[in-house]
Amino acid sequence: MAAFDFLHPGLQHHVVNSLGWRELRPFQEQVIPVVLRGENVVVIAPTAGGKTEAAVLPIFSRMLSEDWRGLSVLYLCPIRALLNNLHVRLERYADLVGRTCAVWHGDTSPAERARINREPPDILLTTPESLEVMLVSRKTDPAALFAQTRAVIVDELHAFAGDDRGWHMLSVLQRVSRLAGRDLQRIGLSATVGNPEQLLRWLTAGSTVAGCVVCPSAGPVGAADVQLDFVGSIKNAAVVISRLHRGEKRLVFVDSRARAEEIGVELKQLEVKVFVTHSSLSKEQRRLAERAFASETDCVIVATSVLELGVDVGDLDRVIQIDAPSTVASFLQRMGRTGRRDNADRNCLFLATDDLALLQSAALLGMWFQGFVEQVVPPPIPYHVFVQQILTLVLQESGFVRSDWPAWIGKVQAFAEMQDGHADAIIDYALRLNLLGDDGGRLHLGTEAERRLGHRHFSELLSVVTSAPLFQVRYGRVEVGFVHPLSFTAKKDGPAILALGGRGWRVTHLDWVRKIAHVEPAQESGRSRWLGSSVPLSAKLCAAVREVVLSTEESPVWSRRANDRLAQVRQELLPCCGDGSVIVRRGLSLEWWTFGGLVANQTVVQYLRSRIDLPFRTDNFCIRLPSDISIERLRRAIMDLRDAGSPPDWDLKDSAADFLKFGDLLPDALLREMILVRLADVPRAQEILRSPIMIRDA
Repeated sequence: MAAFDFLHPGLQHHVVNSLGWRELRPFQEQVIPVVLRGENVVVIAPTAGGKTEAAVLPIFSRMLSEDWRGLSVLYLCPIRALLNNLHVRLERYADLVGRTCAVWHGDTSPAERARINREPPDILLTTPESLEVMLVSRKTDPAALFAQTRAVIVDELHAFAGDDRGWHMLSVLQRVSRLAGRDLQRIGLSATVGNPEQLLRWLTAGSTVAGCVVCPSAGPVGAADVQLDFVGSIKNAAVVISRLHRGEKRLVFVDSRARAEEIGVELKQLEVKVFVTHSSLSKEQRRLAERAFASETDCVIVATSVLELGVDVGDLDRVIQIDAPSTVASFLQRMGRTGRRDNADRNCLFLATDDLALLQSAALLGMWFQGFVEQVVPPPIPYHVFVQQILTLVLQESGFVRSDWPAWIGKVQAFAEMQDGHADAIIDYALRLNLLGDDGGRLHLGTEAERRLGHRHFSELLSVVTSAPLFQVRYGRVEVGFVHPLSFTAKKDGPAILALGGRGWRVTHLDWVRKIAHVEPAQESGRSRWLGSSVPLSAKLCAAVREVVLSTEESPVWSRRANDRLAQVRQELLPCCGDGSVIVRRGLSLEWWTFGGLVANQTVVQYLRSRIDLPFRTDNFCIRLPSDISIERLRRAIMDLRDAGSPPDWDLKDSAADFLKFGDLLPDALLREMILVRLADVPRAQEILRSPIMIRDA
């Protein structure tokens, strides 16, 4: 008997007759009985693989068979664009079976929010931040709104689990579970990851029901058309894109907003129909680009990782990657946007614009050929999320009893491990700062919380993500996007020209008080800037780059240009590779090539600064040493440090607010412990210090 036969008869009818589906995919058949039994599940499948339908079909079946009423299902996504995209699809499915679906996020109007409170839908699509708004808002009765909630679907689970938004999400779900008075069924949907069982345990911590992972085969590596080419610059990349695959729909990924705008401008000058989308464009601009791209056939859309997360932009022909993503998992997610048509293979063309990007691309593809996919590891000891949750619980529950916090959020894995005195230390510190007040064991917000966090109804308290100060860019009444103030210093001999949405905008007036830049269209090419930082690469990927340098093998996926350039790069970097690490003399400068990764290299630098008070610069592959340091002095410092068993003395307090939101609300000892365990890689740094070090001339 097929799993489809277990679905509610009314749902079966609409799947066959209204949707016209002749059959379900094999992994969807696997998921259906698990969800129908009320069990937890994590579903792993490529983008556009049918994960959403695998989750919602049996959920709708339960809704009909068990006569669920009220807001019974939450559907969480990491970005608004994905929520908007899914809303159209899920609203249609819900309507077929006589149920309702709504969306609530930062762009949802007050009138629509009031309607949701008045007439709760059966399924609500939202973000964790908006879910917390519902929990603390005086315009919402959370106990009534979530009384009937029975299940939660978490889309793009890997995107949550990899950072602190995941801990925040689990916390607000535990609070909803307590208000509902039941253990919520949890369904996680994710792209390919290396540790799905660990993700399941993380998502379902504290749950009393069974859980499993459903992970269909991704198919053989050979079923994908992957190529690596070397082009040497963004301008050359644009020329290649303009000439290749004409008449097809191409999605180009870049890993910064500035580069997205740069290549968008270059393509437009080559008369390519191009659309640009990234997180700093206004929602109207992003929607226009994505809708236009979905309806076009011969065009290019340039995007950052915002389109990595499953937003439907129609039937893609090609994916092109400028340089390299930082993980194999990200590459698989991006390539998974293709190959949706029958008899169509997944494909991805890498265009490397410099030598290190070429090496990184070659190394990443080598790891993929070997079947490697990174594990998603939640960040450790999120003390700052705990203090944020205590403050929002006090905001939610009038007269919150201090000892009740484990009943609300104590099942979250990271917080369950804090019931050893750390939680009390954090609450006591908040009381000393007057963030909280205590009235016989009942907590209330103190005057300092009102002063620091009370702006706009405590809106800054409801997210654990720090947002950079940006200027809003407006053309008349139309919001174009957001840029960093550094964008206005780029042009010295006249008004600044910005690049947003793949076109130029001339700044006509800057309102520094309200942080608004008024603009008009410009024919000239512009440039916009946003603050960013070096992307840390894993030690495994850095080691794979080193292996590419040492190897003489060639890959069939490398173009002739890539192959020729790699031969030159290997020759140039061969002196940088040896047993252990290598210090290379280039004129007066010294480069210590560790291939250890940014985190380990920064940790080595922190150790060295205790012996050598000089500036160091570092990246994922090497440490650039001060030019006025002698080799002998460096050797003595390294020898002294080889037996170091403790972490380096890292000055963290001044940068805490930049690194972690709410970090300044923590006791110094706990803040130091948390940041050190996140910023430092002590074992790998000590391995670098203790390994043989060769000294060579370039």
